[in-house]
Amino acid sequence: MALRKYPQLVIVRGDWEWYKQCSEGFIAICRSYSPVLQQFSIDECFIDMSLRCTRENAVAVATQLKDQVKSQLGFTVNVGVGSNKLLAKMASDFEKPDKVHTLWSDEVESKMWPLPVRDLLWVGKKTEERLTAYGIKTIGQLAALGMGSLTRLVGQKFAVQLHENANGRDDSPVETEVAEAKSYSAERTFAKDYIDPKDIDKALFNVACIVAHRIRRDDFRASCVSMFIKYKDFSVAQKQTTLDQPSDVTAIILNAARKMLTEVWDGVTPIRQVGLGVSRLTHESAVQMSLFEDPKMEYYREWDRQFDEDRAQYEDAKMLAYERKKKDG
Repeated sequence: MALRKYPQLVIVRGDWEWYKQCSEGFIAICRSYSPVLQQFSIDECFIDMSLRCTRENAVAVATQLKDQVKSQLGFTVNVGVGSNKLLAKMASDFEKPDKVHTLWSDEVESKMWPLPVRDLLWVGKKTEERLTAYGIKTIGQLAALGMGSLTRLVGQKFAVQLHENANGRDDSPVETEVAEAKSYSAERTFAKDYIDPKDIDKALFNVACIVAHRIRRDDFRASCVSMFIKYKDFSVAQKQTTLDQPSDVTAIILNAARKMLTEVWDGVTPIRQVGLGVSRLTHESAVQMSLFEDPKMEYYREWDRQFDEDRAQYEDAKMLAYERKKKDG
């Protein structure tokens, strides 16, 4: 779109390897301040500093970290200091660059509530539109909104999260990364052989939804997508591809699998099983932005958010039924 408007536009591609080197150096410095660290994206992390500093000297320690990154790596960072992960993240997004900001629980009303509702972590464009249409324009107004009204606007599970976050509450711990999954996969075996492309596509859609939900649940994005089909004689046709950018979006993963299906299936041989997997996982969410991102991406992400919410309710109900059965047994 940009090139159509201005054909002389010069596009300079990002240097992903250099980004990774800078990220690794940044994380290494942060880890020297505390071993309890959770990487949030390529250039963000949460650090549990409760054993190293107090509220009285937190700004001084954060300033030391910020200045060390600048002197050793040559770029600036903002450091947010807060009572929990949410408040620290919110504080880090205050005025930039090269700043240290605090957002303690007793500062939420004065520093966070006057901000636009879109500034609240996890509030996307679609959620913002729903809230502003209802007259909710600031985080403070969202914090004061009744749960009944908020539930009708965004659904029960997301409403609870938004209400807690708008009031500055977040009880999630800083989780160090240990023994994480290297890949995710799902497959579906048919009761009878399928030959109708619509049936096969529906099955591929179902397994893509499951796999994408699982990596979003565990805060991963995947760079590699693989798929296979199995025939009634147990022979297998399979293929894999690499995405342009790591992704957790169902539509991107599904479309990659659909393209591969046309390359491995002749369109006439009956299929007994279809499967899909993702690998080369990363927690990095700040990937290279493309001028040519699908304009429907916001819709895809909103669809995924609703799917995750519905799936979580289903999984919660399933676990509750299992616990009841185990108790009765």
